[in-house]
Amino acid sequence: QVRLVESGGGLVQAGDSLRLSCAASGRTASSYTMGWFRQAPGKEREFVAVQDRYGVHTNYADSVKGRFAISRDNAKNTVYLQMNSLKPSDTAVYFCAASAGLALSMRVPDFTSWGQGTQVTVSS
Repeated sequence: QVRLVESGGGLVQAGDSLRLSCAASGRTASSYTMGWFRQAPGKEREFVAVQDRYGVHTNYADSVKGRFAISRDNAKNTVYLQMNSLKPSDTAVYFCAASAGLALSMRVPDFTSWGQGTQVTVSS
């Protein structure tokens, strides 16, 4: 089982950028398909981005396509989410998650390991 710890959240203004980090331990992140999800108050957890274990293929939610980018540094056992042109609608708790599957899943149930989340708040 891999343990995941997110960091990098904070309070920013609309149009700003943030980079979230997800540090993996226990097993290497390169063994997993890695995803980012987010959950706003009163809403269900939703898919944001996913990357295969080789760091080659990615997929994004339509709402963040062109603004967010997922990447990984296997030497540091860390996955990142670069978020640009942030909007108030991006306000949520962001979670890093790992899936042992090979598919670029966007489904919460397919991810078996989760971090504790990091809060991102975007003011208008």
